[in-house]
Amino acid sequence: MESAEPVHRASSRTQRVTAAMVASLAGVSTATVSLVANGKTQGRVSEDNISRVRKAIAELGYVVDGIGSSLAKGVSSIVILVAPDISNPFFAKVIAGVRESLGSEYQLLLSVTDAGEFPRAEDVRKLMALRPAGLLVDAPNAAFLEDLSVAGPLVLLDAPGLEAYAPSVNLDVAHGARELAAHLAASGHKRVAYVDSVTGTATFGVRRAAFLDEADSCGISVADSHIISTTIDVGAAAAAFAAAWPDWQRAGVTAVVCGTDTHAYGVLQEARVAGVRIPEELAVAGFDDLPYSATSNPSLTSVHLPATPLGLQAGKQLRGLMEGRELEQPQLTLESSLVVRGSTGFSPSIAEQRSF
Repeated sequence: MESAEPVHRASSRTQRVTAAMVASLAGVSTATVSLVANGKTQGRVSEDNISRVRKAIAELGYVVDGIGSSLAKGVSSIVILVAPDISNPFFAKVIAGVRESLGSEYQLLLSVTDAGEFPRAEDVRKLMALRPAGLLVDAPNAAFLEDLSVAGPLVLLDAPGLEAYAPSVNLDVAHGARELAAHLAASGHKRVAYVDSVTGTATFGVRRAAFLDEADSCGISVADSHIISTTIDVGAAAAAFAAAWPDWQRAGVTAVVCGTDTHAYGVLQEARVAGVRIPEELAVAGFDDLPYSATSNPSLTSVHLPATPLGLQAGKQLRGLMEGRELEQPQLTLESSLVVRGSTGFSPSIAEQRSF
C-alpha cells in the first residue's frame, strides 16, 4: 500500500504554498524562513538552516507574499514608472537606466497606454493600492500632475516647465532644437515643415517652440500649414507626410523636422516611395538619436537625447527620496546635442534653388 502524501506538500498546483509549509519541511521556524526568503540571514541564521530552507523553498515553489509584506510595513519594494508610450524605443533605454539605478532591491512596474495617449491619473491612483515605494513619471503634462495628487516619493523625467511639482531630471531639448535650426539655415534652407507628436506632453512643446523661435531668427519660414501632428508611429508619420507632401513641395519646402526619430523614419520611408531624393530634394531630421538612426539609409540627422542616463539619474533621485535623504540637486538637466548625418547633407547642386 502506498504511503499518504506528506502534509507539508501542496495537494495541487493551485494550492498556495505558505511559509509554515516551508518551515515544516525544513524543520525550522517561520521566522527563519522569512529571514532566508528576504535575504536577511547574516549573523542570524546558520548555513545549515539556510541550506535546508532554500531546498524546501525550491521543492515547494514558495514565493514571498509581497502584498502581505506591504500591508505589514506600509510600503512595498515596488517602483511604478508611468510612461505615455512604451512602444517608442526611446523609453526602452530610459527603463534600462532606471533598472540599473534601482538594482535588485526594487521591482519596477510599468503603467503605460496606447501610443498617443497618456495614462489617466485615476488609473495610476488605483496602482497606489500596491503601496509602492516610489513613483516615476516620464514626459507628463501639468493637467495629469494636478489630477494625480499622490503622497510619497515622486520624480519626474523629461518634464520641462513642471519642476514645481516634484524633483525632476530634464533634457535640454531646447538647446538641440536651436542647433538643428541653425544647421538647416547654414545649409541654405528657407522653408521647413514640422511633424510633431499628438501626445501633448511638455517636452514636445518645448522642442517645437525652440526650433520655431530659432528658425525665425535664422530666416527660415515654417508656415502654420506646414506643421502637422501624428502619433509616435512610423506608419502614421508616413501617411501624414504622404498627404501633406504635394502641398509642401509646391510651397518650396526643402526640409522636414520631426519631433522624434520614429516620425522621421516614417517620412524617410514615404519619401522613398514618392521618389523624393534625400537629402538632394528634401532634408529630414529628428529628435532622440535612436540606435537605428546611425544605420538607416540615409543615416538620420538627429538631436541626441541621453535616454539611458535620464533613467539612471531619475532612479538615483528616487532612491534618495525613498531612503529618506535630502537631495543635493532636486532639479537636474542633461545636455542634448545635434548629430549631423546624411539625411541633411548639403547638396551644392540645389544651393541656388534654396536661395530663392
